[in-house]
Amino acid sequence: MKKILLSLLSITICISLSACSQSQTADNDVTVEDQTVERNVPQKEDITINETYVSSEDGEHAIEVSGETASYSNIKVEKTGESSGDEADFYGENAAVFATDGAALTLSNIVVETDGTHANGVFSYGSGTTVNISDSVIETTGNCSGGLMTTGGGTMNAANLNIHTTGNSSAAIRSDRGGGTVNVTEGSYVTDGKGSPAIYSTANITVSDAYLEATSSQGVVVEGKNSVTLNDVELVANNISKNSDKSDWYQAVMIYQSMSGDADEGLASFTMKDGSLLNKNGDVFFVNNTMATISLENVSIVNEDTEGYFLRAAAAGWGNEGSNGGHVTMDLNNQTVEGDIIVDEVSTLNMYLKDGSSYAGVINQDGEAGEVYVEIEEGSKWTLTADSYVTSLTCAADCIDLNGHKLYVNGEEYQEGTASSGEAIEVEITSSGNGMQMPGGTPPEGGMPPGEMPGGTPPEGGMPPGGMPGDGQEPPEKPEGEAPERP
Repeated sequence: MKKILLSLLSITICISLSACSQSQTADNDVTVEDQTVERNVPQKEDITINETYVSSEDGEHAIEVSGETASYSNIKVEKTGESSGDEADFYGENAAVFATDGAALTLSNIVVETDGTHANGVFSYGSGTTVNISDSVIETTGNCSGGLMTTGGGTMNAANLNIHTTGNSSAAIRSDRGGGTVNVTEGSYVTDGKGSPAIYSTANITVSDAYLEATSSQGVVVEGKNSVTLNDVELVANNISKNSDKSDWYQAVMIYQSMSGDADEGLASFTMKDGSLLNKNGDVFFVNNTMATISLENVSIVNEDTEGYFLRAAAAGWGNEGSNGGHVTMDLNNQTVEGDIIVDEVSTLNMYLKDGSSYAGVINQDGEAGEVYVEIEEGSKWTLTADSYVTSLTCAADCIDLNGHKLYVNGEEYQEGTASSGEAIEVEITSSGNGMQMPGGTPPEGGMPPGEMPGGTPPEGGMPPGGMPGDGQEPPEKPEGEAPERP
């Protein structure tokens, strides 16, 4: 088995309905052709309001629940007022609705509107804290104001929400230092701001049967040893603005490690089954300065940018030069993929085509760079669209169609119609003296790394009053210094 040792230092819904900077972009309505599903998401005018909770003071909450069980329904929450930095992003200051200290908060048929900097909509903080929210509308307009926010090991369970954010760094489904567990089913989650993906994950986040759209940012960002799982989701990304100068590329899904301390180092995970992914600009996947598994099954993937890559594993401005590439295991199951792949000299790729999968594209067209292993199961196929270069190959005799091009395996030209047996790339990364391996074999079933908390779908009929238990960890200590620059 090849080994590499690296060192790291520490619908028809066409509605115009997040990390921090200061501009906004116009609405951009998108419908995924031939994949639209009519979704009956809640609208403000359809929710009966019996009481209104208002807060206009800087740093304060309209509703705060600490260490107790509470429930609210058919209410409106209005939040103005400002905050800044870690107190808001990590610890919930200035959020409209805030649950902490092991609280169990249930919300249904509510409307939340915030207009202020660092004014998150609904915030769950701390291990043992659970927020269950359903059939509600959340709108935020200020910068750094996410829709749902989870930090410090909290739990957020959401069902059938209509979330729209317009500020910068304002993800619809958002987490930060200390992470937690987030389960979302149904609904619509749309962002318009720079640096505002539909999902920003430093937690374990699962979304099912929902519509996700980012009109100016990546659709999904996973940072560090965390995960995003999408089940039968429509994801639309139109990444047209940058919140950082650390990368030259645009993408629909970004997986990286900022080294800020907000997310542990380790194996990141992105899993998508069924549904669709529409990318309007740039690459579909970008992996930088971390190890990642990407697992795709029966997903309709369209990249409208003809110059964009399907996968780019490469160094960028995060991490230490020379050891900040992307190290990817890509698992394709009953999956059709079109598009090129580039793996730079400090990155690696183990790519598995299984269960009748097909890949049409080129890998490292410009020649040998990073280590690449491709394994093609009988019944799956790789059709080349240009000359390609890999390090190692395993395939049956009929699994590769050269299509008039050449494939080089470890410098030797592959002969069409021949079987090949190679070895996967094993990546071992050391951090602060602790070894951590990414095996060359197939990732665990479902794409989740060992030891991660699976994000299941909430039970039918809504979440239980107590929600999901916390992970038993204490909330993070308040850090010193400024928050990092996000993508």
